Formats: sequence, C-alpha cells, structure tokens
Amino acid sequence: MDRRHFITAALVAGSATVFARLGGASTSESGTFEVTRTEAEWRAMLSELEYKVMREEGTERAFTSPLDKNTAEGSYNCRGCDLPLYSSETKYDSGTGWPSFWEAKENAIGTKEDRSFFSLRTECHCRRCGSHLGHIFDDGPEPTGKRHCINGVSLSFVAAGA
Repeated sequence: MDRRHFITAALVAGSATVFARLGGASTSESGTFEVTRTEAEWRAMLSELEYKVMREEGTERAFTSPLDKNTAEGSYNCRGCDLPLYSSETKYDSGTGWPSFWEAKENAIGTKEDRSFFSLRTECHCRRCGSHLGHIFDDGPEPTGKRHCINGVSLSFVAAGA
C-alpha cells in the first residue's frame, strides 16, 4: 500500500468513526431517549469535563474521581438525569483508577460497539438520557465476569437512607 492509499484509508476510517459516534450519542435502539436537552442546556448544567465525557464520549483521567475509592452504601446515579445505574453492592476496586462495578441495575444502561482507538469495545450509556458512562470489559469478578469501568464524572452518589 502506498502512502496516498494509506492516507485515504485512514481518512475514510476516521470519518466513519466520527459519523458513527455522532449518531450513537443522541439515539437509543428505539430512536430517541426519554430525557433530551439541547446542547446549550447540557452545557449549562455540566462542567466542561462532565460535558466532554458525558456528551462527547471522552474519558476522565484515571485516579481523579473520589467515587473510585468510595465504599459507602448507596446508589450511583446518572449525573445527567438522576436514573439509578449501579448499586454499591456491585462495586469493587478494580485497581484501574475508575469506579468499577460487576453489574448495572436492571434496565439502567444501554450499550453499543465502540470501534475507536483501533479496537472493539462495548460502550455503555444511560438508557434514559444517553449520557456516556464508560466501557464494559470481560475481566471482572464473579458472578458476571464483567467490569463496568465508569467515569466518575458521569455519576452522582446517593447514600443509603438519604
């Protein structure tokens, strides 16, 4: 493959990724999310980092979220719409620097293929508002063997009994 063909192939692949990500950020399997906001409304309610992660599928730096080491009992909710996503009962310390869970609450998240960074991963998002949460990997503990590696800025924590 000569240089011109390589550059053309790279541009086509990059464009396909951008278009796929744009389409996936605003719709669910049924076509739309229950909670929708304009870009201006999202920007007004989220910090710059929260917006980058939740609306543009970015990633916070590892070991920066206080929720990573949180061991209190309670619920981890979507910062975008307050839907309960994960229970403290399924949280564990994966050592990766992000809050990790072996299972989401029933009917809480949606998933899609993520082919960015020359790999195939499973992206997860809030099923109600579409906010990007993180990725799911197959290296977690029993009973599921899954690791939901979640950006702490995508979550709010509600202590049990609060």
